[in-house]
Amino acid sequence: MSEVRESVVQARRVVVKIGSSSLTGPDGRLSGSAVRRLADVIAGVRAQGRQVVLVTSGAIAAGLAPMGLPVRPKDLATAQATASVGQGVLVAAYSAAFEDHGITVGQVLLTAVDMARRSHYNNAQRAFNRLLDLGVLPIVNENDAVATDEIRFGDNDRLAALVATVVHADALVLLTDVDGLYTAAPGTPGAQRIDEVHSSDEIGGVDVSKRGSALGTGGMITKLEAASIATTSGIAVVLASAPAAADALAGRRVGTLFHPTGKRDTTRLQWLAHAARTRGTIVVDSGAARALRGRRASLLSAGVTEVRGAFEAGEPVDLIGPDGTVVARGFAGFSAEEAHAMKGLSTDVLRERLGEHFAHELIHIDDLVVM
Repeated sequence: MSEVRESVVQARRVVVKIGSSSLTGPDGRLSGSAVRRLADVIAGVRAQGRQVVLVTSGAIAAGLAPMGLPVRPKDLATAQATASVGQGVLVAAYSAAFEDHGITVGQVLLTAVDMARRSHYNNAQRAFNRLLDLGVLPIVNENDAVATDEIRFGDNDRLAALVATVVHADALVLLTDVDGLYTAAPGTPGAQRIDEVHSSDEIGGVDVSKRGSALGTGGMITKLEAASIATTSGIAVVLASAPAAADALAGRRVGTLFHPTGKRDTTRLQWLAHAARTRGTIVVDSGAARALRGRRASLLSAGVTEVRGAFEAGEPVDLIGPDGTVVARGFAGFSAEEAHAMKGLSTDVLRERLGEHFAHELIHIDDLVVM
């Protein structure tokens, strides 16, 4: 067995995600020392000529003390307000910590729903690449201050994995308050840390039902979801404790390594498969369902039998077959109102009745992913 994990050591571009519980003290306040320790580790990685993108939780946790709140708020409006205050506190702490190393940081606020749209995905990709080219450290957080249903269980774990696919990272390191994946809940008699995972089949019987801390929102389930997204995109994942960050990024055998299971050829369709909630549903006939499953064709309006929900062009929709099974997911080429008017019509009829603008596929094959 190798003493180091080559997939991590050789990673030239790494996404690091840290959770709220690893950034705050027992009093619920943002821990300046925790932020500085993380900055020291990341600065060391960058000194090796490697690029880092930091995905951080902690905005709501950082806002608790300034807002005079004893615990994480449960109602959406207060959570948004607390995130708004806390985000400034959080970024200021990171800016000061990295300034000591001569590193400039840039804040990137995202929501998974935003990133499911083609134009937003392309904008994010350009922004990340340019920041990294300029030597800036991108610090990413979910835009909790304006999010609605995005403020929910474990979103930043998934967001980190999706960011890793956008920037074509070589490795994703998830830093948390546990030191890896165990065969049972940590503390359970006989529970053992799992050193490496080569496929999801190896951990099918592992109990990951324990939820995260009171300050955070994640749990082991969300870490495994993030690992699945990244590894199926050809990205190695390490799950480790925050105090072991330096060792994890150096490829030492701490935490749990999830080996890549897919190819490094992902596109924004990875976002489509995993990121946002769909805005509507398009029901297709059996012939269209077969074509979609075989990845042989775009979705034509002639194969559509029903349009449900309210969505705009460019938003994600589920495509379901006659039996109600989700066949694929795609970015709609037309709004729900337009799709409803187009359903069941051939291209020639569309051109004749609605005009040349509508004589196109409802969803192009390049905007589809089979589920």
